[in-house]
Amino acid sequence: MSQSISLAAARRIALAAQGFGGEKPNIVDRGHLRRVVDRLALHQIDSVNVLVRAHYLPSFSRLGEYDRSLLDRAAWGRKRERRLFEYWAHEASLLPLELHPLLRWRMAQADRGEYGWKSLRSYAGERRAEVEAVLVRVREEGPLAVSDFQEGRSRGGWWEWGDAKRALEWLFWAGHVTTATRRRSFERVYDLTDRVIPADILALPTPAEADARRLLVERSARALGVATEAELRDYFRLRPDHSKVAVAELVEEGILDPVRVEGWRQPAFLHRDARRPRKMDGQALLAPFDPLIWERSRTERLFGFHYRIGIYTPAAKRVHGYYVLPFLLGDRLVARTDLKADRQAGRLLVQSIHMELGAPAGSRDALAQELRRMADWLGLSEPALPAPF
Repeated sequence: MSQSISLAAARRIALAAQGFGGEKPNIVDRGHLRRVVDRLALHQIDSVNVLVRAHYLPSFSRLGEYDRSLLDRAAWGRKRERRLFEYWAHEASLLPLELHPLLRWRMAQADRGEYGWKSLRSYAGERRAEVEAVLVRVREEGPLAVSDFQEGRSRGGWWEWGDAKRALEWLFWAGHVTTATRRRSFERVYDLTDRVIPADILALPTPAEADARRLLVERSARALGVATEAELRDYFRLRPDHSKVAVAELVEEGILDPVRVEGWRQPAFLHRDARRPRKMDGQALLAPFDPLIWERSRTERLFGFHYRIGIYTPAAKRVHGYYVLPFLLGDRLVARTDLKADRQAGRLLVQSIHMELGAPAGSRDALAQELRRMADWLGLSEPALPAPF
């Protein structure tokens, strides 16, 4: 018979699994950053740069101010410095190199035309010669971006995809190329995978598909602490039939314990190593793509917090703003604030703040403190808070 867990306990378990509640270091080094990335298993990448690129924010939320070049070097630095690689996991993501073998089955499926965007799958078959020609250019000329192809120079914008972009993206899905670096515009520069990923990582054995998916679900469970099968599946965007098999095997192995969480309709699963703190002292601004909150229905069930980012909503229909960050205090989400970095003026713009009903005393002061920390980290002047606040 499965054990029951209160909603408050589930919140604390989830927060502890995500790395909240500990004391933030005075000086963040590579070890701190590595432990955060290993705990979360990935940092989602997003192109929106209204505040700061999304992949920088999860580590700031957990560690406080840190040198972003630490993450840059881990992701796109010299080969011997690399600790991360880019691939499609939850979405476009930075992942620890050790997870590369666990995603090779996905690359192999893409190579066979069985995975990835449907618009690209023809490159696995009838258009294979086109991508082979692109691959030859990369092999002979070295790292290339879309803009290095003649077609790319005549097109602009994140979603202006021509044939060169599609071919490179299929090669990326299939694992033939990966990201060598990112240019100042955040444009991806592609290179052969074996020229980017360290040889010792490429030499690691490739698990069977079912084993790899089970290990991915186990990593999801570690990162979430307690979660439903759908949430475990969503972390690495697995298929329902695959995740259900993996969860059943992990339960049989004693790695996951079936539990009932107060107020949840679906059964949940608790990782056997999950911490169960009696108190949680979290304090953090959260990126819209932070793994604590990216699954919006989970956010609502855990925190009673209905959240939408705003960037995909027409201006007239936005309720809380454009780039809205929830604010964590203790074990609750107590506010949301719409932020923008005015880089030309050197200011952090706090465009709106909305406090949640029942936010505890001290929430405003704590939020003001966190906004000042955010401004300092980004090298911006202290924010002027909207009145009344």
